Amino acid sequence: MKTVGIIGGIGPESTVDYYRLIIAAYREQRQDGSYPAIIINSIDLNKIRDLVTANALADLTEYLVVEVQRLARAGADFGLLAANTPHIVFDDVRQQSPIPLLSIVEATCEAAKALALRRLGLLGTRFTMQGRFFPDVFAREGITLVVPAPDEQDYVHDKYMGELVNGIFLPATREGLLEIIGRLRKREHIDGVILGGTELPLILRDVPGQDIPFLDTTQIHVRAAVAQML
Repeated sequence: MKTVGIIGGIGPESTVDYYRLIIAAYREQRQDGSYPAIIINSIDLNKIRDLVTANALADLTEYLVVEVQRLARAGADFGLLAANTPHIVFDDVRQQSPIPLLSIVEATCEAAKALALRRLGLLGTRFTMQGRFFPDVFAREGITLVVPAPDEQDYVHDKYMGELVNGIFLPATREGLLEIIGRLRKREHIDGVILGGTELPLILRDVPGQDIPFLDTTQIHVRAAVAQML
């Protein structure tokens, strides 16, 4: 069995979710009472946010490479970044990483292909919704991504950074996010939604009555990680 290394803390709530989901998915596959080998390097969310906001992508890459190197020295066989936004520099980090890294974007694209989805809404931080790192990967598979209107992006980003990463999950925020998804469906005729922030599933994972798929990037990433472990 391989040991997975997780760059966590970006944010803390979703890192806890990763840990619990990896254990659950592993034990579904291995019903012998054993537990998976996991190494977590919890880094500074504020530093990541400041570097992304400043568009200091070279510094962001350097910071993440150093933290991945720590995972390698600790014995991880492969690694992942337990967040979507840092994937803005994923390709550069992967090139410099001493261990293989699993992309949350590539794993989500594979999941969309498996469901034969062709036009997807993308929710996440402003950096994710306005970045190219999701659309570029999906475009190679002929899948179109659309994002909310600018004022809706402001709402999603502000709630994400002000509430969700701090472990605050309010019914009013859930309704606000669902209303944005509803308007996106009406305007853009999407056939699915990417929850492109690993805190979004914590507030939208078990919403009843949805008639289009919500692609839970955390669970998709976890399934890919467990497959690699085994």
